[in-house]
Amino acid sequence: MVTIKEIARELGLSTTTVSNVIHGKSWEVSPATVRRVEEALDRCGYVPNIVARNLAQKESRIVGVALKASPEKSGNLIKDPFFSVVIGAIERQIRLAGYYMMLYISENTDEIIRQASSWNVDGLIVVGLVDDDGRWVEERFKKPVVCVDNCSEEGLRHFVNIGLEDEQGGYLAARHLTELGHRKIAFLTNVLGAVELARLRGFCRALSEAGIEYQEKDCLMINIFHDQVDASLNEVCGRLEDYTAVFCVSDLFAVGLMAALSDRGVRVPEDISVVGFDDIFLGRVHRPSLTTVHQDVEEKGAEAVRALIAMLQGEEVASRDIRLPVRLEVRQSTGAPSGGKA
Repeated sequence: MVTIKEIARELGLSTTTVSNVIHGKSWEVSPATVRRVEEALDRCGYVPNIVARNLAQKESRIVGVALKASPEKSGNLIKDPFFSVVIGAIERQIRLAGYYMMLYISENTDEIIRQASSWNVDGLIVVGLVDDDGRWVEERFKKPVVCVDNCSEEGLRHFVNIGLEDEQGGYLAARHLTELGHRKIAFLTNVLGAVELARLRGFCRALSEAGIEYQEKDCLMINIFHDQVDASLNEVCGRLEDYTAVFCVSDLFAVGLMAALSDRGVRVPEDISVVGFDDIFLGRVHRPSLTTVHQDVEEKGAEAVRALIAMLQGEEVASRDIRLPVRLEVRQSTGAPSGGKA
């Protein structure tokens, strides 16, 4: 690969002059010289050595993006419409800010930090940290960190968090169902982490306002292991025979459930109403289209990058806990309960 020194020798210029043009410091070089250098760069197919430049500047210009999840449990996370939109938004904002993205997926927090440190990333955006991770990461990673969807107080003591009004989302979903006349409403999730518990709190608050008592049996758990999903959905569908409506903590669960119900001859919304959370494209194109709690997934990813870049530039972030708003989108998957079970 041709070097700056070789181009400078060919043009009869100093290496500093050529370097200034390459790195955008063209105000220090005459327009005629800039044109000569740019023509030579095009002719030679010059590619800057980013690693060498970053070492010289003592920064990598790399932002680490880590998803804490088990591929064995969750499969290919990038196939999940929610994660693909978040990652796409993060990548675009990182690129526009003049940085590069390193994506890493692991269930092991220690492994994530080792990789981030070995690549000398300037900062880290993490999706999926849980309560115990906050203090541990802060002790071992001394650069700016932004979390996405970390609701724990422990996490907020260490990092900036970009989240949602999750409790309000659960409340809006359950209130919509109670206003339609439903009294037997289930809550469907795969885990009860900080985000899911916040949505459950809102769900229970709406039920309480409607004079409905929430019981532990109303929380249905879906197993998302690939080889156990079908059996889990079968069990969930069986338990839903006692309910007229169900709120799912994600659209992906809701759409999967509606397909399983349809296979069993259960009609949505005539026999059971279904509400999701996220408002992903899949829920909008499904028939019946999915009533859901909308969040701006792209804005969540973009806000995470904006907060991290501000920290990298030494600026104060206005809040350590940034909560984006949610709203209810009513579509075809909900309706008034029919006769018997209401």
